[in-house]
Amino acid sequence: MWIVFSLLAALCAAAVVTLSKIGIKNIESSVGFAIQSVLIVLVAWSVVIFRGHLGELERIDRRSWMFLVAAGVITCMSSLFSFQALKMGEASRTSSFDKVSLVFSVILAVVFLKEKVNWQLIVGATLMGAGAIFIAYSSDPK
Repeated sequence: MWIVFSLLAALCAAAVVTLSKIGIKNIESSVGFAIQSVLIVLVAWSVVIFRGHLGELERIDRRSWMFLVAAGVITCMSSLFSFQALKMGEASRTSSFDKVSLVFSVILAVVFLKEKVNWQLIVGATLMGAGAIFIAYSSDPK
């Protein structure tokens, strides 16, 4: 089932790139990000409340809080950088280059989470990284 949710996330991410590019055409990119962030907060907390999980906040330990807060800050930085890149470049090129994050994710998962490495992982990550770079530079008008 995780594959279905991953593909749905990818489809939604693709739609976000397209809609955001149109939405920030005439405004500063950080303003567009701020607008989306408010909606993300409202929807996320609505889901927590609707599912009846608000009480779980009390059970979150300090270490988890620290990691979740750090991830939240980095998520904001990532989104701000993405919006700025989207404002400056073509959606197809900026979103594909952003996918080099897959390679970084694999490296971080191996180093910090001690996930196993095999030849398929190495070849797949290399091809995905190369593909993202090829797409990013494929229609360079310069």
